[in-house]
Amino acid sequence: MIDLTVMEDRLERAVARARERDIIIPTFAQQKDPSLVSTAVKEELSKLGLWDITPRNLFRITWKNEPVAKGGGYGGVNYIEFPSSLTGTEARIIALVGKWFPTGAHKVGAAFGCLVPRLVTGQFDPTTQKAVWPSTGNYCRGGAYDSTLLACESIAILPEGMSKERFDWLASVAGETIKTPGSESNVKEIFDKCWELRKSGEDLMIFNQFDEFGNYLWHYEITGHAMEEVLKQELGARGVYRGVALTTGSAGTIGCGDYMKQLFPASKVVASEALQCPTLLENGFGAHRIEGIGDKHVPWIHNVKNTDMIVAIDDNAVVNLSRLFNEPAGRKYLAEQGVPEELVGQLDLLGFSGIANVLSSIKMAKYYEMGPDDVVLTVLTDSMELYGSRLKEMHEEYGQYSEVDAAAHYARYLLGESTDNLQELTYEDRRRVHNLKYYTWVEQQGKSYEEIQELWYEDEFWTNVQGQIPEMDALIEEFNAKTGLLK
Repeated sequence: MIDLTVMEDRLERAVARARERDIIIPTFAQQKDPSLVSTAVKEELSKLGLWDITPRNLFRITWKNEPVAKGGGYGGVNYIEFPSSLTGTEARIIALVGKWFPTGAHKVGAAFGCLVPRLVTGQFDPTTQKAVWPSTGNYCRGGAYDSTLLACESIAILPEGMSKERFDWLASVAGETIKTPGSESNVKEIFDKCWELRKSGEDLMIFNQFDEFGNYLWHYEITGHAMEEVLKQELGARGVYRGVALTTGSAGTIGCGDYMKQLFPASKVVASEALQCPTLLENGFGAHRIEGIGDKHVPWIHNVKNTDMIVAIDDNAVVNLSRLFNEPAGRKYLAEQGVPEELVGQLDLLGFSGIANVLSSIKMAKYYEMGPDDVVLTVLTDSMELYGSRLKEMHEEYGQYSEVDAAAHYARYLLGESTDNLQELTYEDRRRVHNLKYYTWVEQQGKSYEEIQELWYEDEFWTNVQGQIPEMDALIEEFNAKTGLLK
């Protein structure tokens, strides 16, 4: 359960800081349905850029922003459908688009979900405490964004091997950026740095997306309902929703699968990872290049008992498809193969993890032999806006991207995507993956044996967390009322 114990003295200081910084906090209900947002806030948003670091942009933490860089209002859920000419499968693969969040990635929602419960209860005091955001990339950007709004000191922690764009943006926003050894698969090194900070004696609070149920809950409620709305528009009379396929990362996003499975009990939840570090699939190790997904552990907030399949994606497929989707020769070749030109022009909406999610969906569709009435949902976490330096690096290493390169990558990594490196999970398989949590969370991170058993054996644990949303919204409304800013 998310601790919602109110600490009155600290809450008073948090309210004062919010009043001073003109911060009104949106409720989960408003992020889910922005029509509930006041006219006054909407008018303010009409004058603001999507990436502007301003309190009102908290109301843009939603899947329903108008897809423009500045001055947008609200609309329907932003999503894109990939045709069979691109995917090589008859199934309909539809992805929610994460580019149109502040910071250009939906992880700002996960950061909101972790911070807000502690802020509106007074557990986090922005006037005295530093906010620490351990991450493999986008989450710490979202956390630094939120911290700047509160005028509190922040520390962003992420592996040194992440893209230049992430570090450049953090340099202007985060109070301090700590680079840990390795790449996105080196999560333990991030956790080790957190323990070092805990022992330093500084007054800080660590918002660990890998074990904060606010991350899970935000995606269960906000991403889950966004997916439901997309299906209402797209299923039609013959359509069948078959499931969701997502890279696990912190396992926050895959929480939407729990919501969708409650609506569609026969649907599947597919968890994906990098083939070069097959932790869930083979208890493995290694390093990979699919930025934004961490490995070598199972996140505490991953409801493994609800996961039906594990797939592993070759990071060579991801990095090469990023060139196919964004280089002129690649786009020209795709159009010649019958991929609609309008879609070709939108392929920059897929960042590295988004490409991996689409490939995971293709594997799922091929394994279950899906047809044209079957729908698979996934998510594009961010866009190539955060990976331009990677394209430049590949140019320097491999040279100009040619039509021959495009033909090879299209045939091998899209049309040739296969059902290898996957496992449909039995009950015992799920329990094996869940038990891997022990080595990280009990042996290293201070969780208890009883807690890890509770996650597996007490099904009501997850529904109890899900049931906290009304209480959290009530606390947000009380917090806003105390600031007096809504009058």
